[in-house]
Amino acid sequence: MRISLSVALGAALIASPAAAGLFGKKKPAEDFSAVRLAPVAQTPAAAPEANGAIFQAATGYAALHEGWRARRVGDPLTIVLVERTAASKSASSKLDSGGGFGITPPSTGPLSLFSPTDASASGTRNFKGTGTTDQANSLSGEMSVTVAQVFPNGTMLVQGQKRVTLNRGDEFVQIKGIVRTADVDLDNRVLSTRVADAQIAYTGKGDVARASRQGWLSRFFQVVSPF
Repeated sequence: MRISLSVALGAALIASPAAAGLFGKKKPAEDFSAVRLAPVAQTPAAAPEANGAIFQAATGYAALHEGWRARRVGDPLTIVLVERTAASKSASSKLDSGGGFGITPPSTGPLSLFSPTDASASGTRNFKGTGTTDQANSLSGEMSVTVAQVFPNGTMLVQGQKRVTLNRGDEFVQIKGIVRTADVDLDNRVLSTRVADAQIAYTGKGDVARASRQGWLSRFFQVVSPF
């Protein structure tokens, strides 16, 4: 019977939403990989004839009003990270209440069972709570991504990641979001504040990242603890 109760309790803990991140199936990792077009097989061609014309199709073509800005799937562009956020919140509450009553019993006769001081009561209740929170984040730098999709309304889905290998671990910067073609400047760059539905991740792994995380046993007790 004890074994059955233990098994049932374990199954309930595993099925609970709070324990899903520790015991349940992990969420598939988001794809930030660069989009690359398949190379086109080309047969050796003769050198283009030097006819003196300004337009030469063999050397590539870009419209004058577009330049070399990213506009097709696989084109790279640079995201300028200028993320700065700040938040502050405070709350305070105070509660005071009190009450009392007293009864004067008769001092003579058959009902004089206790003294007047025994028939009085009073009570007070006090509560005071305060809470403050402050948070500030800053992320700056530049990172190149590629165009993954082009939509009919002139927007593009861009994504990319950068991996920097250090002597004690790896650092990852990953970006994904929607960019308007009009927001890409002449230098083929766009501010991160102009990226819609932006998903920006700055993570790492290695000795330093492991040292800053709690152990698996500590995380387990945080999941099952009712306090």
